[in-house]
Amino acid sequence: MIETDGLTKRFGGTLAVDGLTLRVEPGEVMGFLGPNGSGKTTTIRLLMGLLRPSTGRASILGRDCHADAVGLKREVGYLPDEPFLYPYLTGVETLELVAGLHGFSPAEARRRADASAEQIGLGPAARAYTVTYSLGMKKRLALALALIHEPRVLILDEPTNGLDPAGARQMRTAIAEYAAGGRTIFLSTHLLDAAERLCHRVAILQHGRLRAVATPAELRARFGAGPETTLEELFLRMTA
Repeated sequence: MIETDGLTKRFGGTLAVDGLTLRVEPGEVMGFLGPNGSGKTTTIRLLMGLLRPSTGRASILGRDCHADAVGLKREVGYLPDEPFLYPYLTGVETLELVAGLHGFSPAEARRRADASAEQIGLGPAARAYTVTYSLGMKKRLALALALIHEPRVLILDEPTNGLDPAGARQMRTAIAEYAAGGRTIFLSTHLLDAAERLCHRVAILQHGRLRAVATPAELRARFGAGPETTLEELFLRMTA
């Protein structure tokens, strides 16, 4: 479903991603974890075709992430860490615009926009300009934009970053619902307790290199840790 083979990205003398080989299975929720600067966002931008790999390759649904980046966006939903919204479009207008860019007719784009605005609970704010939105509302709208074309794969870069506790909980609940629907989800996050609850497996990146791919239970066995040991503790042991 999502595959990388020797994926490498250099920026001048800096090696941001170093020979990443990883496979995410259909219907799996994969947590993508690592300290700041470990290469997580660079990897996601490579997967979305926003960067050209220095060497190696990446594919999603059998499509090459760089050579077929435009076609890939029809089947993948992407939530960036800092989503861009047109400030003087309303929430519904933004949803309708993106639905139209995905090729839906004006009537179908309008239907999907109204349904998505209701589903994510925008309420009266759906008719307000996005420049008035809180960060939590912007993130929720951005998630709806990522889902409006009903993609089979979701790539989420720090979806709860900057949200207050209530907003983060709402985002986690939404992700869990979409995961339960059978979508493949690639989730970059610093919230390790959320990753432990949401993800089937986690991939841990450090200095651009893959350190481990395992379930939390497999990581506990690797370190001889008891069931009470949290994913956060395991992560800190591995990346110390």
